[in-house]
Amino acid sequence: MNKIFIIIFFSFLNCSLSGQNISEKQKIKKMISVFFEGLHEGDSSKVSSVLHSGVKIQTTYKNKKGKSVLKDQTRQELLKAIALKKKETIYFEKLISYDIKVDDNLALVWTPYEFYLNEKFSHCGTNSFQLFKQNEKWKIIFLIDTRKRKNCKIN
Repeated sequence: MNKIFIIIFFSFLNCSLSGQNISEKQKIKKMISVFFEGLHEGDSSKVSSVLHSGVKIQTTYKNKKGKSVLKDQTRQELLKAIALKKKETIYFEKLISYDIKVDDNLALVWTPYEFYLNEKFSHCGTNSFQLFKQNEKWKIIFLIDTRKRKNCKIN
């Protein structure tokens, strides 16, 4: 009888922990969604609301000579670029999937994407977000993306 109780107890505990993890993943996905809503709308305050004050932002790409380049961008540079977006310019970053990993107050989000400028395909790549949970709120602390014009599988 004790074995059955132990099995039921641990099954319940496992389901409870899985449910908490799903809830955290939903909160994290919402933060990423708010980031892209702000990007698409040209709303820098919306983007700012999900960025940690010390966020690190980088982009990787290959230059014209085929060499890998790592470019840094400050929080202020990103927010200024979003704020200066012309209303007639349409940004759309189509996320292909989300892969979210969570451990306590740290999360990693991997999102392959396709980017369209004025409804025309521009480039593809992958975003990698790291988020930190402080005071029950998730904030993006690191964002790096790849940018490619070749070898894109457009969906």
